[in-house]
Amino acid sequence: MQVDSAGTSDWHIGAPPHPPAIAAAAQRGIDLSRLRARQFTPDDFTDFDLILAMDRANLDRIEALRPTDSRTPVRLMLDFAPASGRTDVPDPYFTHDYEGALDLIEAAAAGLLDQLAQNALASAEKSL
Repeated sequence: MQVDSAGTSDWHIGAPPHPPAIAAAAQRGIDLSRLRARQFTPDDFTDFDLILAMDRANLDRIEALRPTDSRTPVRLMLDFAPASGRTDVPDPYFTHDYEGALDLIEAAAAGLLDQLAQNALASAEKSL
């Protein structure tokens, strides 16, 4: 499984995450220090089986880059955390709430993993 991160703008290409993001993630045992920003490209529709956007504005920018023959699903991250009652992960750069953003992302990641496990189980049961 390959997981990657990309932005829809070119503001910070090659730059590390914002220091408060690195610090907040480190508090949870997540090392972001080696990450460098890259820009989302149409090739990502071929390279990945699922594309997740943190908010509706980025989802719209991603969809605008979709090749005409691509069927790769693009979903909002918080589709996998319906109990959050939110659709968008607020940008912690502007809200300064890195912990809150991480809480939402971790809840959505857990929901995504649950769905992937359910899909794998259903697929395995079909093949029996």
